[in-house]
Amino acid sequence: MGTSMHRLTVGMKEVGNEFFLSFKAVGKLTHEDYELITPIIDTTLEGVKEAKVKVLIDASEFEGWELRAAWDDFRLGLKYNNEFEKIAIYGKKEWLEIGTKIGSWFLSGEIKYFENYEDAVTWLSA
Repeated sequence: MGTSMHRLTVGMKEVGNEFFLSFKAVGKLTHEDYELITPIIDTTLEGVKEAKVKVLIDASEFEGWELRAAWDDFRLGLKYNNEFEKIAIYGKKEWLEIGTKIGSWFLSGEIKYFENYEDAVTWLSA
């Protein structure tokens, strides 16, 4: 039985009063992935008081979550719901587009799905 590749990486950039977070999800995410990344996100966002956060999620290599990791992702989204101004999800899977629509029910900011990476970046920057 082989091991499957999975990871969740995060990048951060502050430009004036705008704060950008970028995520890259690869493979099937686990609870352990969220245990590693959540403290980094917590520390980063606790210092953001005035700026609204714009998020780019590159899900082009994302295959889904283990059940507990899906719950971790949902809780993380609810925790920072009011900080997110825009969330762009980039991928090429129909279920991601459907998931984006469902996610919009739970988040206060705008959330949009893109099949073109440059379009996602342009929308976030507008």
